[in-house]
Amino acid sequence: MFVCSDSKTTSWLIVADATYNDAVTVPRQLDPTERFTSRVEEYVRGRPSYPSEIVRLLANECSLTATSGIADVGSGTGLLSELFLKAGYSVACVEPNTAMRAAADGHLSRFPAFVSVAGRAEATGLPDASVDLITAAQAFHWFDPDTTRQEFFRVLRPPRWVALIWNERHAASSLFIREYDRLVANHAIERQIIDHNCIRTESIPNFFGNNHWKFATLLHIESMDWHRLRARLLSTSRMPSAGQSGFRPMLDELRKLYRKHQVDDRVSFPYMTHVYFGTI
Repeated sequence: MFVCSDSKTTSWLIVADATYNDAVTVPRQLDPTERFTSRVEEYVRGRPSYPSEIVRLLANECSLTATSGIADVGSGTGLLSELFLKAGYSVACVEPNTAMRAAADGHLSRFPAFVSVAGRAEATGLPDASVDLITAAQAFHWFDPDTTRQEFFRVLRPPRWVALIWNERHAASSLFIREYDRLVANHAIERQIIDHNCIRTESIPNFFGNNHWKFATLLHIESMDWHRLRARLLSTSRMPSAGQSGFRPMLDELRKLYRKHQVDDRVSFPYMTHVYFGTI
């Protein structure tokens, strides 16, 4: 079954009872809760947000009401949380990394319904049956699936909705993105890490359980100047940072790539935002 909805800027495709057919699994190498500690400034400046339509999608599909509570687990600097807070929902941002959580606190404290929680997916610190939807944006690949599922089951109210979300660069539509991806591959200091492309075929169905989930894709395009593009690259934990071997050649290559593709001092970063949502 396919359901399509289109607008001028965003479209989504929902596939019921979907399957996920990519990937290999590679081992964890670092504590994921500390991977981005030294890159928070770049993360805040360079990482993409998510299409605002994601709020409407999940509100409709998960039957959210004005009083529904949301927990954004692995919330980082609060990119996804902000969209739900702007829409009027109460959001508990659960984040284990102190620096990332502090960045979110500074940015989101203006929302009365924002709550900051020092916790992780496997031990959120939230009360039993306290929220109606759990989201995990750009984060589920760092979780232990079995322990996380038990914890989510505990803190969710029936019917226990969960949404797992990733932004994926849309290389097929952009020569710039294909060349950017080659740059990342050529300069990465880690070759085998867990990311959203390395989830086993059975991970998502197993997490939700059988056919209790659906899949949606939304087109999302971000426009970046040089400074934001630079921050976007440096926010990636497997790229060399200042003082490390390869840092300067990497930035020189990025600058050439930017000059080649910029129009009016901007480059377009197209993403496909993948949303896996269902009950557990």
